Amino acid sequence: MMIEKRINLKNDLELNVSYSIGNEEKPAILLIHFSGGTLQMWNGIFPLLQNQYRIIAPDLRGHGKSNRPLTGYHIDDFANDMYQLLQKLGINKCHIVGSSLGAEVALSLAASHPEIVLSLVSEGAIYNEFGEYGLFNGSKVEIEAEKDKLRQQLNERKLSRYQTKADFIEDFKAPLIRQALWNEHFWVFLESCAEELADGSFEHFYKNHVRTEYILKYWDICFEEYYKQVKCPVLLLPSEKEWMNPKIRHSLDYFISLLDEYEIYKIEGSIHAYVWMQQPNKAVGVVKEFLDKLQI
Repeated sequence: MMIEKRINLKNDLELNVSYSIGNEEKPAILLIHFSGGTLQMWNGIFPLLQNQYRIIAPDLRGHGKSNRPLTGYHIDDFANDMYQLLQKLGINKCHIVGSSLGAEVALSLAASHPEIVLSLVSEGAIYNEFGEYGLFNGSKVEIEAEKDKLRQQLNERKLSRYQTKADFIEDFKAPLIRQALWNEHFWVFLESCAEELADGSFEHFYKNHVRTEYILKYWDICFEEYYKQVKCPVLLLPSEKEWMNPKIRHSLDYFISLLDEYEIYKIEGSIHAYVWMQQPNKAVGVVKEFLDKLQI
């Protein structure tokens, strides 16, 4: 059985969390969503894992129904929240599955608290934004010029307002239909992203101050420094597009050289972050096969 409630952490942050109860003897698995996501991205995953695992799936700070402090959106801040959450729930060891931002947070947690992470599934966190192992490399001047362009784009972001939740969902649904991705899992997810405002209108919960600080801090992250500290087995799940990108493959090759034990699996047709809603049965099958081998 799973329940959803807000849990107060030691740092006075309240996180909205969906988690299993009554199966404390089962191995724990922490599911961490992508940037701009909510715990409902795992809607199609829950029933596939709940018989075998004790599930913990939070809305990260600044996301979903969790608190949105004015600052604190480095991946290490998110990871510290996850550590406190596990302590609050009395979980000393767990497996972690992270998607995009969630994979970055999971990597930070595995590096800073290797004693509690049994394994890591990283769908994301396989390349940096800038530098030798990033999407954009060049001189310091060239990198700063690129960052300036991207900062301008961040500053120009406007959140659209919708008269009804149905209007909100319909707008975000349209591109998913065009990509032949739309299914019931995306519907549940989008419904969780619509926030009702005081005047009765709706907009996306993912506010600019959260998104902007996270992205600005992400640009300076070097994931290799985290991978060097990881002690657990790692499953890396690059998307179809990431697998075909030579820059990303270059970073991935280096990152795996830093690991003691790893596997790489590319799910055919998979889309970054969306694969858990796009192909939940296939994605969970790959994860379960990886975890079953560990016998932890």
